[in-house]
Amino acid sequence: MSQIYGNGVALTEKVLDYLWQRQTVSLNNIANVDTPGFKSQYITFEDELKKRVEDANKAKKSPRRTVYRAINNTRSRLNTTWNESSRLDGNNVDVDQEQVEIVRTAYEYQHILNSFNNDITRLRSAAKTF
Repeated sequence: MSQIYGNGVALTEKVLDYLWQRQTVSLNNIANVDTPGFKSQYITFEDELKKRVEDANKAKKSPRRTVYRAINNTRSRLNTTWNESSRLDGNNVDVDQEQVEIVRTAYEYQHILNSFNNDITRLRSAAKTF
C-alpha cells in the first residue's frame, strides 16, 4: 500500500515504528529501575534515515523507488549507556529522564499521526471533486 501513495506514507510508517520502539525501550528502562547493574538503553534512527534518504535522492535512476528502498532498509540502533552511573548498585536508569522521553515520544507519535490523517483527509476531499 505504501508504494501506491508514495514515499511519504512509507516514511510515516517507518518513523511511527521507530517511535513505538523508542517508547518500548523507555518503558523497559523504567521497569528495570531497581535491577542491580542494569544499564539504560535508547533507540537511534534519525541520522541513519536522513543519510539514506539523502543518498537515495542523489540517485540518477528512479529516485522515487530508490528512496522507497532506502526508507525500508533503514534500521534502528539499540544503544546502551555504559558510562553513566551514580548509584552503588551500578544501575544508571534516571526515571525522571525516562518519563520525559516517554512524553516527548508520545507527542511526536501523535503529531505525526495527526499530520498523516490530515494528509489523507485532504486526498479524500480532492478525490471527491472528480
